[in-house]
Amino acid sequence: MWYAIIAKDSPDSLSARLDARPAHLERLRDLQAQGRVLLAGPLPAIDAVDPGPAGFLGSLMVLEFDSLADARAWVETDPYRVSGVCEAVDVQPFRRVFPE
Repeated sequence: MWYAIIAKDSPDSLSARLDARPAHLERLRDLQAQGRVLLAGPLPAIDAVDPGPAGFLGSLMVLEFDSLADARAWVETDPYRVSGVCEAVDVQPFRRVFPE
């Protein structure tokens, strides 16, 4: 099943985010190779592709796991979560309707 993962970044976490990014992306690439990534990306703090020092508010990912427990376990071991970039993460089942 697909799961929507919405992460909220901790205040002043841009430096930690940049440090943890390579390991975070590697985990996503592993899932992508298995066909388990529908979409993933950051939420810029301002209306810009590259927000510069304004940083990011968090991340949105839609990933496939066998269960909600598996999705939550993956999140809790993600480098962004472990390093304190994310102060809160919401994981919810997601039902894809579009595009068909």
